[in-house]
Amino acid sequence: MGPSARHEGRRERRRQRRGTPRVRRRGLGLLLVAVAGLAAVTGCSNTPPPPLVTSPVAQTSPSRSPEVNELVVGVDVIGDGGLNPHALADQNRTAAVLAQLMLPSVFRTGPDGTPRLDRTLMTSAEVTRSEPFTVTYSLRHEASWSDGAPIAAEDFVYLYERMRSEPGVVDPAGYRLISKVNSRGGGKTVEVVFTKPYPGWRSLFSNLLPAHLLKDAPGGWARALHDSYPTSGGPFSMNSLDRGRGEIVLERNDRYWDRPAALERIVLRAADHGGLARAVDSGDDQAVLLRADAVAMNTLRALTGVSLSTVPRATVVQVLLRPSSPRLADPKVRAAVAAALDRPALIAAGTGGGPGADLVADAQVLPPSRPGYTATAPGSGAPTRPDPEAVQRLLTEAGYTKTAGTWIRDNQPLSLVIAAPEKQEPYATLAALAQKQLTAAGIEARVITPDPDRLYGQLLAGDPTSGADQVVDLAVLPRAVGGDGATALASAFGCRVELPGGSQQSPPNQAGFCDPALQPTIEAALTGATTLVDVVARVEPALWQQAVAIPLFQLTDVLVTRPEAVNVTAGPPLATPFANAAEWRRKPR
Repeated sequence: MGPSARHEGRRERRRQRRGTPRVRRRGLGLLLVAVAGLAAVTGCSNTPPPPLVTSPVAQTSPSRSPEVNELVVGVDVIGDGGLNPHALADQNRTAAVLAQLMLPSVFRTGPDGTPRLDRTLMTSAEVTRSEPFTVTYSLRHEASWSDGAPIAAEDFVYLYERMRSEPGVVDPAGYRLISKVNSRGGGKTVEVVFTKPYPGWRSLFSNLLPAHLLKDAPGGWARALHDSYPTSGGPFSMNSLDRGRGEIVLERNDRYWDRPAALERIVLRAADHGGLARAVDSGDDQAVLLRADAVAMNTLRALTGVSLSTVPRATVVQVLLRPSSPRLADPKVRAAVAAALDRPALIAAGTGGGPGADLVADAQVLPPSRPGYTATAPGSGAPTRPDPEAVQRLLTEAGYTKTAGTWIRDNQPLSLVIAAPEKQEPYATLAALAQKQLTAAGIEARVITPDPDRLYGQLLAGDPTSGADQVVDLAVLPRAVGGDGATALASAFGCRVELPGGSQQSPPNQAGFCDPALQPTIEAALTGATTLVDVVARVEPALWQQAVAIPLFQLTDVLVTRPEAVNVTAGPPLATPFANAAEWRRKPR
């Protein structure tokens, strides 16, 4: 075959291929005409149309919005105070939980209980100068509050200024060593200068507050975060807080700059102990966190398919016998009152036989659950045990006589005021029991339960406007124990100090206690000149002897989890289980 014939054959094959689509289109056209004709015929007849066949796409189209990926945590109380984690008036579980979810911190507690730099907020924090002692903090540039304001130096300044001068704050001793806070790099580098060396500096600037919203807020510091959070600097933000219904709804913070939380929503829902057990048993709650007594523990242990773990809180319940009170200024009278109290009975009433009964606080500084804790309480006698003979001897030596069952001096009965924060347990219950114990010993007593802000901000701060008739002799209070030990010692038992600048003195501690002989030793622990172990060995026996503070027990929660609550654990030591809430997930039942 020649070239021309081959070319002619290829042209013919191309013509055939080009003709094929035309044939197909003509066939398709005929089919459509036939279908149209059939539709016309059926539309004019009484024969019903053929059944509608639903496509797979139509079958899977959602008829409602997908279920929110949420986890419900049952709790036994929500409306037990304000929400400021730095205020002693707000030392409650709700405030601690919300702070962990919504407030940024330079350091957070690691699994081993030591502070670890939070790299979701910080790039570095280190001592950059020894003289004067200076720490430089570098924040991530993208770190911001959920309203768009940057987390910056002004938040450090606001917290430092409030903690050094406000009464009733948690562990202020470290902040009172700061002389100035400098801002650099547009507020993202913070230089903090101290008057003395401070080994406990890593305990500072946890739970930073939004200065741009709070510094000029009505009510000032006392009302800061009283009812809600105006913004968030963590993986969750607050959708609603309903104290009446006992419910808090937290949603994933869409403005959070780091890895987003796995859950879209966390709901805290309050109920009594029986209701919590039923809710977690049925699966309505995927986890439960409560302060359980012996009855509640028996109920929880009877449940199947759940896990139980104890969670010690960063709080010790204590009784303060205040030397600043004229009626208890005499050490012998204080010792007599301490001897009249039945400490084991107070502990039993406060714990109800629950897990807290295993964490009796027999030391003045460190809590029972903390590494390095060693009991320092006297092995027998007051104040660890009631001692009626000591009451008789000490009050007689102080000039009192017992007449008609009541101790009297200068025709005046020994009459004491016991204070506990309003609507916060177990403090009010223990104050009422202490009143009965003192009355049985011939010491008159009455209980007052003022608003927590007034109790810490006025009555325990020596505010002259509080009135002479409201002098508090004894107080049943929480003591925060989650921070640096030396700082806690100086904050609870140290004397008032001159604040940097020389313009004012710091507020007194809650006991109104100051021992000039002990003060140099307490300061040595704070500045690192002496180890805390050596200082505790010297100071704690003196504190027990002076009967200023009688620690009772460490508050302890119980965490109950179902299998669908993934990654919900007890958390790091002295932190809540919500410490890793950004990693929580919920799997189907």
